[in-house]
Amino acid sequence: MPGNDVQIDLRHVYEDEDRHGNVRIYFWRGKGHRKIRIREDAGSKAFRDAYDVAFAQDTLIRPKTREHAAGHAPHATLTLPKPGTYRWLCARYMAECPEYLQCDPQTRRTRMQILEATYDEPIAPGAKDTFADMPLEYLSLKALYVLRDRKLDLPGAANNRVKALRQVFKWAVAPNVGIAKVNLARDIQLFKPANADGFHTWTIEEVRSFARRHPLGTKPHLALGLLLFTGVRRSDVVLLGRQMVRKGWLHFTEKKNGRRKPKARQLPVLPALQHIIDNSPAGNLTFLVTEYDRPFTGNGFGNKMRDWCDEAGLPQCSAHGLRKAGATIAADNGATEHQLMAIFGWESPKQAALYTRKANRKKLAGSGMAFIDLGDLDGIEEVDDPDSEDEA
Repeated sequence: MPGNDVQIDLRHVYEDEDRHGNVRIYFWRGKGHRKIRIREDAGSKAFRDAYDVAFAQDTLIRPKTREHAAGHAPHATLTLPKPGTYRWLCARYMAECPEYLQCDPQTRRTRMQILEATYDEPIAPGAKDTFADMPLEYLSLKALYVLRDRKLDLPGAANNRVKALRQVFKWAVAPNVGIAKVNLARDIQLFKPANADGFHTWTIEEVRSFARRHPLGTKPHLALGLLLFTGVRRSDVVLLGRQMVRKGWLHFTEKKNGRRKPKARQLPVLPALQHIIDNSPAGNLTFLVTEYDRPFTGNGFGNKMRDWCDEAGLPQCSAHGLRKAGATIAADNGATEHQLMAIFGWESPKQAALYTRKANRKKLAGSGMAFIDLGDLDGIEEVDDPDSEDEA
């Protein structure tokens, strides 16, 4: 730690001595980062201001990564955030938060784009000042609600903005960070989606319509079978291949949270799916390939599935809706919550309960209707109420 008899409890601060024995203080985050000299007196306000500037500068100018090359990195711009501001907080979060850095590249890129989109939001309608330079001491719960409500016409985007802010403040209030005292974003209410059920769940007739338009032996039919009979996400279906099938079971690791919390899955290959695979063109290392004989990306496959659904006259259907269809069919056929969790890779019974509750409600309604069966209404005669009093 720096000398001068002053104890400085700041991360990434180091000291050394020059050849004259003078103590020099640096901000340095380790290998791959440059040392930034801090010349102000240790422990002074000027020292802390210089430290914040060094932190911000190092956050935005770092070793090149794939995100830099794509122009997606938060420090792709050389404009430094003002220390102690909202943008400075977000930049530090994206540069330092372990949970964020351990996310897969797509998750980091998406969250980064969400946060960066909030920088240029005016603090009030018509105001020149933006949230980027808002000092943290003025960043209130009311101000964060403003950021949410700017997406009022897009409830899903508004909720994603809130979720990103929650992650930033969750990190900021951690004892080892201590930038904020309260997680303001935690108390922001999420919007209820206009469609509480989210993506449309395919019906059996819609599945058959798709199969009639894209018959056995075609790529769309193979995609239909893989999604319906495995229940995997589109990010996983594009990775599945014949080399993953062993003794009638499909072995794979989910892509979601694959870097931070890998989850190995094993699913039986149902006879119906095996029949589809056997009658489909052999892919390369994956079942599904593009017209260039290369594996799909998750987004690319989603777009292609969108085209195939439109060709079948099913604009309301999507890849994710088939996953929901599989869960609905399984629940209707009596699958328990824990069985659904094993099939679809859910960690908690909360999601599975949505499907079992609907299935149980349907069965109870079917059996309970008998209790209000009055028979032939034409044969019901009016009966006087013995407890009623004659009118005077």
